[in-house]
Amino acid sequence: MVVAAALVSCTQASSGGGPGADVPSASADPAADLDRSAESAGGAGGAENADRAEREAGEAEETAVPSPAPALVRDAFATLQATLDDTCTPGAGDCAYFLGRVTRELAELDEAMRADDKGPGHFKQPLADMKVLFDKLGDDRSEAHLEKYFSEIVGTRDGINAWMQDHPDDYR
Repeated sequence: MVVAAALVSCTQASSGGGPGADVPSASADPAADLDRSAESAGGAGGAENADRAEREAGEAEETAVPSPAPALVRDAFATLQATLDDTCTPGAGDCAYFLGRVTRELAELDEAMRADDKGPGHFKQPLADMKVLFDKLGDDRSEAHLEKYFSEIVGTRDGINAWMQDHPDDYR
């Protein structure tokens, strides 16, 4: 379909018909521009024009603004938010997955905030809250140990969610 649309566009422009026929069309896709340039380059000097069009397309790609990489804080916060409606009952044997997941999500968010361009100073409060939690938890991630700190884990998650809601630029 793209080729057909390009052919119609080229036909209208070369025949003088169609809206904006006197205005050269520019595409956001340098490869499409290259194809159109190569198509219109037929006849004498066609290879030369095609080479020039290819060079110009390459230059356009080099000067294009790169799309931003996924925002680590936004992504880590989104996975933490996915736990907001989940819970478990300490002592019932159903907390291993839930508390382990929330703890992992908090650790990933902590890492993302520390690596963010805004710097850890921007995330001072949530990083401090997570440090307090991680200091209490230590390295023990057993279900019994995590259940012992159920309120602290869920409270830290909820507190960070509230903080992030007040800082929408950090996750939108």
